[in-house]
Amino acid sequence: MRKIAIAGLMLASTMSFAQTQIEKYEAGGHPQGSFYYLPKTALHITILVEKTTYTPGDLCLYADKYLRLKNVEQTASTTYTVKNISITPYGVPDTTKCYTVKYSGKSVGTNMQLSEDGCLLTINTNAIATLPTKQLIPMPKPKQQDPRNYLSEEILSAGSTAKMAQLVAQEIYEIRESKNQLTRGQADYMPKDGEQLKLMLAELDQQDKALTSMFAGTTQTDNVEYTINYCPEADTKKEVLFRLSKQLGLVEKDDLAGAPYYIRVDNLHTLQMPQDNGKKKKSKEEGIYVNVPEKIKVTISSGSKDVLTEELYAAQFGYTELISGDLFKRNTTKLTLFPTTGGIQKLEAEQPK
Repeated sequence: MRKIAIAGLMLASTMSFAQTQIEKYEAGGHPQGSFYYLPKTALHITILVEKTTYTPGDLCLYADKYLRLKNVEQTASTTYTVKNISITPYGVPDTTKCYTVKYSGKSVGTNMQLSEDGCLLTINTNAIATLPTKQLIPMPKPKQQDPRNYLSEEILSAGSTAKMAQLVAQEIYEIRESKNQLTRGQADYMPKDGEQLKLMLAELDQQDKALTSMFAGTTQTDNVEYTINYCPEADTKKEVLFRLSKQLGLVEKDDLAGAPYYIRVDNLHTLQMPQDNGKKKKSKEEGIYVNVPEKIKVTISSGSKDVLTEELYAAQFGYTELISGDLFKRNTTKLTLFPTTGGIQKLEAEQPK
């Protein structure tokens, strides 16, 4: 005996199936059988939104006067921007494609592996392990330095905000002058080696940034990840997927406070669909049903700009085909389906010499 591996869509056969019968599921099922679903393809649409929070400094009114910083905002604000959109297909049970398996003895029904929601995964073999979806891991936020830790007694005892701004600005210029002297080698107390010089400059930079933030304010950035589950059923020309408000973030599809992001689904018609020859079908077909998925193109756009275009296979745009049960009579045929489409991923069968 030798084994042959068949990958791709499928091989159809009209041979009879001795021990196992497959038929459309009817309510109540069968006392001596089981049933399985074929999946349809849904989409996890992941939107990565960048949240930017600006906090004005206590001395922002004097930013131009003392540090020549132009157009410094004096009010706090939060803005949201879409940074990335990605699509991950997954399978969900298609309730219109539910089939029963009547079995007796060693039949295909005793060696079926189903997903947790009842979709057929394998026959006579184990399902291929899939890698878990990567989750967004937020980067550790840099610690915000409190500029008041660097204020001298004279600055803290200033009688007015204007006087404090003047003294803080003088302190900033003195720090910058110290950095210039160190880099030129003109400081009164020069470090002994390059590593010590690096540490001294880093400390002065930290003081400079902290004190300058009292004029320029601080900006903090966070990433927020949203997931929308979407199951396409037919061609879609222009459907609102979500809306994004620059001030509120992701909002409901009918909330006009946000700008719309649209989804479009196009059937690429790569398959030659089977034709009905008008012959009466058998009331009880024999074998295992699998999906033959069709390729679709999914486009997400904002205004006139396409943000994402991706092609993938979707079960519900294709058709269902029957594999002859005769292949499974001796439990030597191994069948593995794609969990996202229900199409054949691998079919291994023994062929007589």
